[in-house]
Amino acid sequence: MKNRMLLIAAVAVLLAAPAMAFHHESVGYCQGCHTMHNSANNLGMNLDATGTGPGLAPGFGYTDLLLLPNATDTCLRCHGNNSASYNVFESDPLNPTLQEYYSAGNFVFLLEDNVNDGRGGATNPIPGQRAGHNLRSGIKGSNWDTTLLYPPGGQAELANNQLECTSCHDPHGQDSFRFLYQTGQTIDVGGDEVTFGGTLVAEGISYNSIEGLANHNAYHSGYSEWCSTCHGDFHASSGNLIHPSGEALTATIVAKYNEYRGTADCVNNPPTGPTDPCGSGTVVDAYLPDTPFEDPSVTTTSTAGPTAGTSMVACVTCHRAHATSAQDMGRWDFTIQNIETDGATSGSWKIPYAQATLPADDDQKSLCNKCHTQDEFDHLVTP
Repeated sequence: MKNRMLLIAAVAVLLAAPAMAFHHESVGYCQGCHTMHNSANNLGMNLDATGTGPGLAPGFGYTDLLLLPNATDTCLRCHGNNSASYNVFESDPLNPTLQEYYSAGNFVFLLEDNVNDGRGGATNPIPGQRAGHNLRSGIKGSNWDTTLLYPPGGQAELANNQLECTSCHDPHGQDSFRFLYQTGQTIDVGGDEVTFGGTLVAEGISYNSIEGLANHNAYHSGYSEWCSTCHGDFHASSGNLIHPSGEALTATIVAKYNEYRGTADCVNNPPTGPTDPCGSGTVVDAYLPDTPFEDPSVTTTSTAGPTAGTSMVACVTCHRAHATSAQDMGRWDFTIQNIETDGATSGSWKIPYAQATLPADDDQKSLCNKCHTQDEFDHLVTP
């Protein structure tokens, strides 16, 4: 009887443990994702594609002995609901919680009916499939990309654009940022063999906190090299007239980044010389989490801007990893002129941004200006 009570107490402790402990320090609780025989008391243990009803009959299993038909739904069983420590696929693309939106974004925007806020956006809708990396999920009703045969900027040999959560994250754990695969690891993506060409080194904030000016992920190195595993043509060389990525910021760009404080500030504080950018900012508090940069010295609480030669522009500077309510998982909508008009044409969710250094007014132009400041001669809206 005593042993039975101890067992019950132990089970209660396990059930009460936080979800984050599931993957804590590498391999987690095997039966949380797998069933060895899919049978217990002559009942099937796995679930159907919706994640609710019984799946296969006892004695028959899914690939890799998973509890659900595919790896993504096995992950979303926990990470697709509000009880998870990190909900990456919410229910309503028009009403995501800020905590779950920040950092990598959220896959819920794949379900959006229109993310086109550019010209003709009302009559030429662009579905949420363009909002980010496309996952096939029976639980959420999403599918793989039906337009692109292989990753944009990618190699034709990656002919099966069939992503799962486990195409990027190792469910068994990694000694790496967010369990991401590391240099030299080889995985299978839709039948294609993929070997990772980089290791992303970063420091992350708490899963359930909101990214802000002094509370943000700190990216140290490897982001562009990691992404180039599948999107290599985007990283070949800036000499090909493509935007540089994984390259050190020049002194000119650094100066622009550090002095820029928004369109209105840029117009009201014009350059004082041919090499001086517009704006009144200083390096001390120039960091903007909406346009992050890589640097080994960045911490999750630092506010300083970049340094020439050591700070780098990376994929994460302009994109989030999962999806956003803008096309191409942009940190802001690349197709609109004024930040304030985001979502106005498409009816999609308006992306928030750090307003402490970029005032939320009708004047603020694209966040490309944080590095390029092409708005110094813009006309400001008169109230």
